[in-house]
Amino acid sequence: MSKKNKPDNRGYVYSTDPSFSFEEEEKHAVTLPPDQQVLRIVLDTKHRAGKAVTLIYGFRGSAEDLEILGKKLKNFCGTGGSVKDGEIIIQGDQRDKTLQWLQKKGYKKAARV
Repeated sequence: MSKKNKPDNRGYVYSTDPSFSFEEEEKHAVTLPPDQQVLRIVLDTKHRAGKAVTLIYGFRGSAEDLEILGKKLKNFCGTGGSVKDGEIIIQGDQRDKTLQWLQKKGYKKAARV
């Protein structure tokens, strides 16, 4: 038996508005061109059991474009990683490789911190 007003993950249970729907309005973030991006590259070991990872943050744009950039960087470095909370995480100390790749692709303001 299905319920008429199913709760969703945001905590809504019931609404008296007849035109209410659970769908959110889509937000389209405009991705800046590479020469206007200010990316920072940092080596981090916090909360990772002493293992070093390279963090790239400061990307301005949509989540899909960030995922694509992260995938390309991981592929170039030949390592694993992920994209979380607006940051690209690449396993190991890959600061020089990522800086080289980003500058080659037109990210002029990419810098090691």
